[in-house]
Amino acid sequence: MEAPTMTTPDTQEEIEQTLGQVPSWMEHIAAPADDHSWGLFRDLSLGETELSPREKALIGVGVAAAISCPYCTHFHREEARLADVSEAELEEAVSLASTTRYFSATLHGNEMDMDEFTAETAEIVDHLKEQEAAAAGDD
Repeated sequence: MEAPTMTTPDTQEEIEQTLGQVPSWMEHIAAPADDHSWGLFRDLSLGETELSPREKALIGVGVAAAISCPYCTHFHREEARLADVSEAELEEAVSLASTTRYFSATLHGNEMDMDEFTAETAEIVDHLKEQEAAAAGDD
């Protein structure tokens, strides 16, 4: 027995034309958000935006890894492969995500002062800019 779809017939047709099918998981989106959810996915993930498909896929892989979602990890890894992302790049994206999650836990768990953190970050950015300018002057 097929589960009833929650999206409107027009949205179902658009999803099927775009993806070749209406994925079963989309049938579990609550009615008030069903068509809107497809629009978000379509426009941000598949649409032409400021980010390239490669960048979107790498972000997706990193976020999926950081939130430990096997569904999102699988989807975004496949998306990344479609965008010609190498296995080494996938591994790096996951490593970057894990580093961010690690330091986030450290900062939150130790209740670091946000104002101090912001000021230190500004100093670090200034220092890095100075190093870049000096390196460019060496060329």
